[in-house]
Amino acid sequence: MNAKFIKTIFISILVLFFNLDCSMSNKEIKNFKVQVDRFADLEILRYQVPGFNDLSLRQKKFVYYLSQAALSGRDIIYDQNYKYNLIIRKTISNIIKNYNGDKNIVSWKQFMTYAKRVWFSNGIHHHYSTLKIIPKFQESYLKELIYNSSGTFPLDTGESLDKFVQRITPIIFDPKIDPKRINLDPNDDIVSSSANNYYDGLTKQEVEKFYSNMKDPKDLTPIWYGLNSRLVKENGKIYEKPWTSNGLYGDAIKKIVYWLNKAKDQAENQAQAKELDILIDYYQTGDLRTWDKYNISWVTNTEIDIDYINGFIEVYGDSKGIKASYEALVEIKDFEATARMETLSQNAQWFEDNAPIMEIHKRKTVQGITYNVVNVAMLGGDVSPSSPIGINLPNSNWIRSNYGSKSVSLGNITAAYDKARSGGFLNEFVFNEDEKLRAKNYGSIAGKMHTAMHEVLGHASGKIEKGVGTPKETLKSYASTMEEARADLFALYYIMDPKLIDIGLFKSDEVGKAEYDGYIRNGLMLQLRRLQPGENIEQAHMRNRAFITHWVYEKGLSDNVIEKKIINDKTYFIVNDYQALRKLFGLLLKEVQRIKSQGDYQAAKGLIENYGIKVDQLLHEEVLKRSEALNIAPYAGFMNPKYKLIKDKDGNISDIQITYPDNFVDQMLYYDESYSYLPAINN
Repeated sequence: MNAKFIKTIFISILVLFFNLDCSMSNKEIKNFKVQVDRFADLEILRYQVPGFNDLSLRQKKFVYYLSQAALSGRDIIYDQNYKYNLIIRKTISNIIKNYNGDKNIVSWKQFMTYAKRVWFSNGIHHHYSTLKIIPKFQESYLKELIYNSSGTFPLDTGESLDKFVQRITPIIFDPKIDPKRINLDPNDDIVSSSANNYYDGLTKQEVEKFYSNMKDPKDLTPIWYGLNSRLVKENGKIYEKPWTSNGLYGDAIKKIVYWLNKAKDQAENQAQAKELDILIDYYQTGDLRTWDKYNISWVTNTEIDIDYINGFIEVYGDSKGIKASYEALVEIKDFEATARMETLSQNAQWFEDNAPIMEIHKRKTVQGITYNVVNVAMLGGDVSPSSPIGINLPNSNWIRSNYGSKSVSLGNITAAYDKARSGGFLNEFVFNEDEKLRAKNYGSIAGKMHTAMHEVLGHASGKIEKGVGTPKETLKSYASTMEEARADLFALYYIMDPKLIDIGLFKSDEVGKAEYDGYIRNGLMLQLRRLQPGENIEQAHMRNRAFITHWVYEKGLSDNVIEKKIINDKTYFIVNDYQALRKLFGLLLKEVQRIKSQGDYQAAKGLIENYGIKVDQLLHEEVLKRSEALNIAPYAGFMNPKYKLIKDKDGNISDIQITYPDNFVDQMLYYDESYSYLPAINN
């Protein structure tokens, strides 16, 4: 497809540019119920899978088998998040199914809220803040629930029910026991004080020493040491327990492998079948060189309509940024929307060449960047129920440099989020009508454009200076925050560039202004609604938005670039000079890229600690009060569709039917019954 034709497409659609659910009929969109449940600070949504019914039978089988593989690793993410999560989840499920008491009282409703929160977070720590979720019901009520439930509880060998109750009660209720899944406080031992299940009996120093001894500084293609294992210390000896089909999590991984083998036979091309073979080999051996081989095969195979993510992927759940959580996703390409996105990857070199960073940190050749808009067919592991709207993989820097990366925008997920959103925040937190109108007209387009540039260009940009270690080695606990900030700043800098208008992505700089308005509003105020009173910011993405917005606000004070207004006891932040703000974003991008490229730990620490963590408690109180009145959940996640095999009289699959369940509790109980392959405790 030539550039002129692409440009014509972009110009013709104008404001409809990023309407990612375009392949769905208006009737489907109108009648489909997105919101299905609301509890605590959470909302449960559904997404449709447009185009599934148009797939061939072979393609439907491929989606089905990959979906089964995705769900088969469900137990893994629970156990990775906390070693007692499976015990608690199994206890919860048994109570719900077999409790014989009154289910109309307040305590039962509180118990059900707790149960749904545990399911949503894949464990007993909040999915975003990572703080321990403390039930609203009393300890005595838990005992009543257990003693009045039939069925089977996850007792230890020879353990009485009384001893079981005594064992799990403090784990659930005591706020001092494992209070944080991820502790990033540099004043603490961030390994021993984190509740996640990636390390056993180790200190931060011991972990660092263990993996630094493995590193070969001359290796230009280093494996991601420690990615797929638990590191343990037993009898003074430190060693890894790899997550493989014959190792830790073996029973679940064997199921994943089983379904991947079936999927392989339905692959769309030989390259895809080969990459699945390599992935299976990796799951069986745990060999991280094989994992790199798989990622190269996966990232270079772009001639496909159905793709997937499956493996131990992201390291955000580990305070050291070494261990990866289980993640799985199945996706179907949205051809129309993807065509609208090709222009970004086609112009990637121009964006790199003109970035406001040091010349030594620019990539001379930007290659292998692919960007697709996809419709999710299944979410699993760390991206379920809470899902991102964009993904860029693989994470290995040398693979990205040598072979490129795949970026996807999750079109139907974005569409579901947009449909569920209300204009309430605009009415409450936007100061003037011009800004409000801009947000209504261009906010959705701006947000999607930002996500696209963040994933396609931001993460794929820049390079590390020769001899400098990887960010997880040099920037340590600040690496994830700095990387997200770098990608955000790249998008923010360019979303106001005339180049985007020149190549037909949109017609007016009002899109960029809308994104600046929204980003500043979110970073300085709105994201605070996700925190409880007195909390500081812990999560990497929140820290990134906080330090960017606070930094540019401070640096622009003398020129009144961003103005703080208090009207009728309500605080507003207003962008007065968009071009000046763009320059500040560019200056910060230059510094953040330098920090990554040079491995400047102290500079990273200074930016994040000074601008990204501490919260103005008075402003926080105000935001919570104003947000509460709107009754809009700060977080949302998704139920998955369900696929049913249709067989002919000979028992052969003749079709696969997709349905959209609307009861979150029923789906979670079904998953507990159908995809529970691991014991309550995995050693």
